[in-house]
Amino acid sequence: CIKDLEPDQIKMELKPIIRTATEQDLDKYYKNLDLREDAVKQCKVKVLEHNLDMKIIDAEYTFDGTKIIFYFSAEGRVDFRELVKDLGSLFKMRIELRQVGVRDEARLIGDIGTCGRALCCASFLSDFQPVSIKMAKVQNLSLNPTKISGSCGRLMCCLKYENDVYKESSKGMPSMGELVETPEGLSKVVEVVTLKGEVRVRTVLEERTDTSREKLSNEVLTFSKDEITRQPRGQAKPPQKKANQGDAQKQNQKTTGDSTKAKPSTKPSAKATGAGKPTDGESKPQNKSNKPYRGNKGKSNKKPQ
Repeated sequence: CIKDLEPDQIKMELKPIIRTATEQDLDKYYKNLDLREDAVKQCKVKVLEHNLDMKIIDAEYTFDGTKIIFYFSAEGRVDFRELVKDLGSLFKMRIELRQVGVRDEARLIGDIGTCGRALCCASFLSDFQPVSIKMAKVQNLSLNPTKISGSCGRLMCCLKYENDVYKESSKGMPSMGELVETPEGLSKVVEVVTLKGEVRVRTVLEERTDTSREKLSNEVLTFSKDEITRQPRGQAKPPQKKANQGDAQKQNQKTTGDSTKAKPSTKPSAKATGAGKPTDGESKPQNKSNKPYRGNKGKSNKKPQ
């Protein structure tokens, strides 16, 4: 893929051009491509001999033929120092091993996407842009991982291509299940067609109450974004309450019961009149037994002077 870029759009440093490639240069380039297949096979054998948990993906010869770069993937860090020594003695040149992620692995191997074309990363993408699940929600796509994931197992890069268009088109559009005002009256949104700027609704026949859901018409109507009026947030109509006879009877019984309650007594309490407290002239409590009264045991009955 050939693109015209401005000088400020170039992120990496461009290497100087020495000369145009000759036939000998092209022959050497294609020869290196043929040698890398054999290098990958021999490297896989050495990996099995060292019992390393790594997957060899591809190999690359430098143009001058002095170094081989092996690309591999692994779940964690791998100690391949002994492997590098064996490969160096086998190929008689410098060896370099580079660990790559799942996206780079898919780009190096190549595959056919769900669209029937070659993977974007293997054909024209130069770098990977961050992709989030929010992009799939904005485009009203299925959130099934098998449908929005690529060959690498991550979210497809193409989710970002139309994300800006969907974000701009969805401004002012209602969400699913929202109540809006249409030329036919109060309606409920059942589908939103973002790119066309259309909203499909069903007319509300009876509004929602505490005990029942709203009743909608069977006919689905289509209106443009300019033909509907959205209700301001926080000002949605509250559900209508139906009069309940049982609640009314309970309220009447409660009112009647409150009126029949006895009024509080106006007689002074014993505490207020001082009843129950012995005075100085009163006698001590009588002892029904024949034993003489001795007062509190262990305590003197004499008053302190």
